[in-house]
Amino acid sequence: MAVLRLAAQGWTNKAIAAELQISDRTVQGHLANIYGKLGVTTRTEAVTKALKLGWLVLDDA
Repeated sequence: MAVLRLAAQGWTNKAIAAELQISDRTVQGHLANIYGKLGVTTRTEAVTKALKLGWLVLDDA
């Protein structure tokens, strides 16, 4: 869920990879798996659906 949370905050795959100390390819793989589980094809759709399902919560900051 860290990958999705950071993606929702607008982080690039490269930045997510650096933060989590994984490869960019691994980030892409995690996002592809998330898209599949959510039945979506884009990052925006994934974030929107994850918010609706309660997988993510918006910060008030």
